Amino acid sequence: MNKKKKPFLGMPAPLGYVPGLGRGATGFTTRSDIGPARDANDPVDDRHAPPGKRTVGDQMKKNQAADDDDEDLNDTNYDEFNGYAGSLFSSGPYEKDDEEADAIYGALDKRMDERRKDRREQKEKEEIEKYRMERPKIQQQFSDLKRKLAEVTEEEWLSIPEVGDARNKRQRNPRYEKLTPVPDSFFAKHLQTGENHTSVDPRQTQFGGLNTPYPGGLNTPYPGGMTPGLMTPGTGELDMRKIGQARNTLMDMRLSQVSDSVSGQTVVDPKGYLTDLNSMIPTHGGDINDIKKARLLLKSVRETNPHHPPAWIASARLEEVTGKLQVARNLIMKGTEMCPKSEDVWLEAARLQPGDTAKAVVAQAVRHLPQSVRIYIRAAELETDIRAKKRVLRKALEHVPNSVRLWKAAVELEEPEDARIMLSRAVECCPTSVELWLALARLETYENARKVLNKARENIPTDRHIWITAAKLEEANGNTQMVEKIIDRAITSLRANGVEINREQWIQDAEECDRAGSVATCQAVMRAVIGIGIEEEDRKHTWMEDADSCVAHNALECARAIYAYALQVFPSKKSVWLRAAYFEKNHGTRESLEALLQRAVAHCPKAEVLWLMGAKSKWLAGDVPAARSILALAFQANPNSEEIWLAAVKLESENNEYERARRLLAKARSSAPTARVFMKSVKLEWVLGGIEAAQELCEEALRPYEDFPKLWMMKGQIEEQEGQMEKAREAYSQGLKKCPHSTPLWLLLSRLEEKIGQLTRARAILEKSRLKNPKNPGLWLESVRLEYRAGLKNIANTLMAKALQECPNSGILWSEAIFLEARPQRKTKSVDALKKCEHDPHVLLAVAKLFWSERKITKAREWFHRTVKIDSDLGDAWAFFYKFELQHGTEEQQGEVRKRCENAEPRHGELWCAVSKDIANWQRKIGEILVLVAGRIKNTF
Repeated sequence: MNKKKKPFLGMPAPLGYVPGLGRGATGFTTRSDIGPARDANDPVDDRHAPPGKRTVGDQMKKNQAADDDDEDLNDTNYDEFNGYAGSLFSSGPYEKDDEEADAIYGALDKRMDERRKDRREQKEKEEIEKYRMERPKIQQQFSDLKRKLAEVTEEEWLSIPEVGDARNKRQRNPRYEKLTPVPDSFFAKHLQTGENHTSVDPRQTQFGGLNTPYPGGLNTPYPGGMTPGLMTPGTGELDMRKIGQARNTLMDMRLSQVSDSVSGQTVVDPKGYLTDLNSMIPTHGGDINDIKKARLLLKSVRETNPHHPPAWIASARLEEVTGKLQVARNLIMKGTEMCPKSEDVWLEAARLQPGDTAKAVVAQAVRHLPQSVRIYIRAAELETDIRAKKRVLRKALEHVPNSVRLWKAAVELEEPEDARIMLSRAVECCPTSVELWLALARLETYENARKVLNKARENIPTDRHIWITAAKLEEANGNTQMVEKIIDRAITSLRANGVEINREQWIQDAEECDRAGSVATCQAVMRAVIGIGIEEEDRKHTWMEDADSCVAHNALECARAIYAYALQVFPSKKSVWLRAAYFEKNHGTRESLEALLQRAVAHCPKAEVLWLMGAKSKWLAGDVPAARSILALAFQANPNSEEIWLAAVKLESENNEYERARRLLAKARSSAPTARVFMKSVKLEWVLGGIEAAQELCEEALRPYEDFPKLWMMKGQIEEQEGQMEKAREAYSQGLKKCPHSTPLWLLLSRLEEKIGQLTRARAILEKSRLKNPKNPGLWLESVRLEYRAGLKNIANTLMAKALQECPNSGILWSEAIFLEARPQRKTKSVDALKKCEHDPHVLLAVAKLFWSERKITKAREWFHRTVKIDSDLGDAWAFFYKFELQHGTEEQQGEVRKRCENAEPRHGELWCAVSKDIANWQRKIGEILVLVAGRIKNTF
């Protein structure tokens, strides 16, 4: 744009403009003009004049107003409902009748308007909201982006480019003075040579100040010689250290000048300057505008209602949060003047003030509020000396003698003897405080404690803790016979005083007694309240739940008391005796277990499991004759019982009494022949080396029990052991004809064919087994492993996909599928497995092994714990866990796993059964089998 060009050129002329009129020029007429041009004497066009001084415009308005007075009765201005737009009689005179009529109509309109006001306003509000939703303001459209501005960091904000600038380039981009630090060597060089250089030597920039290959930085072996990179004459040095010291001295002088004021007092502390700056930074992270608004609002509240304590407290805390502690103190002190009877204001003032000032504030508060317990407590807290604390609390007790809190605080500071004296006074002043009575009873001797508790019962007849404390007192002094009476009297007395006996609270009290070591009191409480508020048909179920709850809370005596009471009520219930026996087995002693089992078999002689538990307990203790006598009694109570026969056989065989075991089995076969008896007979002969006798017994057993698959398995395994593969195959085939749904038989036949090299026949057998036993994960798993062992991994993966389609919730298949995948995909597969089988022990074990393979030791241990907890009968899990601890755990951890495994007595698992069912290991204990299985595990996963 040309700066010399006038801005009004090309624009329309203003209204009433006549060119040259100011110079005295006159207009002239042309043919294109309608009328003559204006003369100097013509009236001016004063449309730009002020409203009151116009001539032409005002005259036009008057004419227009006159025209408006005429009624427009045109048809286009008529409406069928409203009539004409204006009043038909507006030209007539406005009389008093008209005014009265208008007032009446106005009142009616107002009344009608009020009736529909709410509905109309609601409708208008909805229309406005709808309009705002459809056409939001620009401000609303960008509100979410404005909120996001809070997340913009300072670096991001500074990196935003500036908007365009219309100023010229020099003004837009002022050239700032640039300062670049240079090394000290540069100053030293040019100071001593006296040369003036305005640029750096290019060789210095290229080689970093050196033009020589020598690491010494010189082009000659002579130190101080002339070199292209460092032309240093051997004379004169510039000590840069002294320059730094001089700079520090100059800074100290400047700070000293600032620090001394006219009066000589220090204004700025040079050393603590930065620390003071840090302390001035407000700790509040909110917006400054929000703080200002809050400050303004609180000021308004204080001025409106100066006797409102929360306003002063909130104002002081706002200033405290923003770092203005002195302002906060001033405000709260003003609050104490305006609200001298407010406890909270005084406490806030004491909190904000420093030590000695806070004591003065509290002293002032006590004068205004001599009955305030909290202020006295605060005053005691402010004192650092124990004597001063005691003095404050005693002064407080003179003014407020019935405060339990003050008495407790005062007693805590005293020695036992003084505390006892104070408590005797305290219970006189606060006779309804149970805590004070009990504290006094604990400090008194036995006789005095009994008297104190009797007085406490008289003053507070509705509190159970006094009765329970009395019972604990008697138990502690050896009067256990009194405990039961006290608890019974407590229940009776409390009921007489209208107290509802809350069973849950009493059980909690009993658990506390158990933890405190008051066994007799705990059991007496349990016996007294266990049956309260329970329907007769729910008793057994509820009591068993209560016992489990007590065990979970480690209140074992409470649980024992519950079982004892339940057994009195249900002496012939085998399930209650069993649970009590398991409780004693896990948490009691061997003697308590055997005593309980003796009572159990007396009440439930037909419960075989109780007899067997008793015999096993004796056997584990090494008392074999006692175990035999228990089993003999069990025979008398349960003649021809298979379980008892087999237990007797096991007892004899475990103690190397093989002939007795054989005689027992022969007698059992004659008197109580069952498939299991025959199976145990065959196994005994087999493990003792009597193969022919075992085969004869097997043939004899298969005649009546041909549908018992374990007999066919044993027959085939004996033949296989002897090397008779054809006979073994025939035994398995015959067994499958009789027992086509026995998975182990199919697996044995398939492995036999694979063992002799008939892979195709093994595959065909497994396909046939899957047809006869659909959705059987064990058969699918064997098929997958068969292909994998043959090296056909693609076929194995295809079979696994089919298997998971047919058995989508099989944990054993998912656990195998995880390790069929390549290492990067195993984690994803394990997640899928956990989604399908969240609580399956095989999947949990596979995940633990996965973490183990990735060397995530802590996570692996956690998943092993989870696996054995969810299924303690899975021997494979224990074996892998033990192997893991052997590699990564301590001896203590290894011993703990082994001990837990021996207690769990696992019986299942593929690897576990392969070892435990092996004939060579028939006399091995659980711990020994665990070590053998762990030894067979290889870290190939």
